Amino acid sequence: MSGIVVACAALVGAIGVRLSDYGVPAALLVACSLSCLATFTSLAFRVLDALSTTTHQCKQPGCDFRVRLTNADAAENRRWQEIAARHPHRAL
Repeated sequence: MSGIVVACAALVGAIGVRLSDYGVPAALLVACSLSCLATFTSLAFRVLDALSTTTHQCKQPGCDFRVRLTNADAAENRRWQEIAARHPHRAL
């Protein structure tokens, strides 16, 4: 996790150096750098979270039943897969 923050900070540092070459004022440079750091780390953690998330959903057309599992073991994953397959459908 800290590697992600270090990589994002290095990227922000490179962007900051390039912006300072154009004579951007220090206050604006700090604001841009901090916003880029927040954006890059948020994106990196969202991608990391998406890679460890499994989604099970109903296969019946029109049904929006969905379960998202994060860091679940094989037994828990299978249990929710079966629940998604046999859940009751709402009749309109």
